[in-house]
Amino acid sequence: MLSFEKIVIGELDTNCYLLWDEESKECLVIDPADDGISISEEINNKKLKVKAVFLTHGHFDHSLGALDLKLIYNVDFGCSSEDAFLLDRQDETAKHFLKKEIQVPNFIKIDIDLDNIKNFSLGKETIQIIKTPGHTPGSVCFYNKKNKLLFSGDTLFAGIRGRTDFKYGSTKKIFESLKKLMKLDKETKVLSGHGEETTIERESSRYF
Repeated sequence: MLSFEKIVIGELDTNCYLLWDEESKECLVIDPADDGISISEEINNKKLKVKAVFLTHGHFDHSLGALDLKLIYNVDFGCSSEDAFLLDRQDETAKHFLKKEIQVPNFIKIDIDLDNIKNFSLGKETIQIIKTPGHTPGSVCFYNKKNKLLFSGDTLFAGIRGRTDFKYGSTKKIFESLKKLMKLDKETKVLSGHGEETTIERESSRYF
């Protein structure tokens, strides 16, 4: 069985998720916002075994804490290579959105290109990587069919889709991605990158 905890962190109130298998305690950190140290304290309190740190997409408010966690736990960092350019521009985009200079870590490399894998295991549980471009070129969602959990990043929120007005965004592609997500079990819990949770059933009536 999978369990998860949402940690709201960072200046843009990003939802970081700890997702773990209850039996093995293997844990995936999803979107660690900007404070890997605080997240590590919660991981250690729960005695979880971090297996990897994954991003749903490369925006700075989801990624800044990743390097600390990678170094603390000596684990792989996963992101779509399609969003590598966003990781390279973290200082520029952070300054633009926060209206101030912040200290930005340098990523050495993407260890796991999420474009190249379809599934990731936590103990006996399987996490499916669903490609959902639109908000960014490399946006992905993480889905577990058995527990009916979807970690949707900034592709889908409660009552609204992700923004596509960036020059690299695509409204056409995000609607194609949403159409894909709406085919999931209607009872699936949607856990987005910001705000409250929703369900596929609730959101499907808004789009299709």
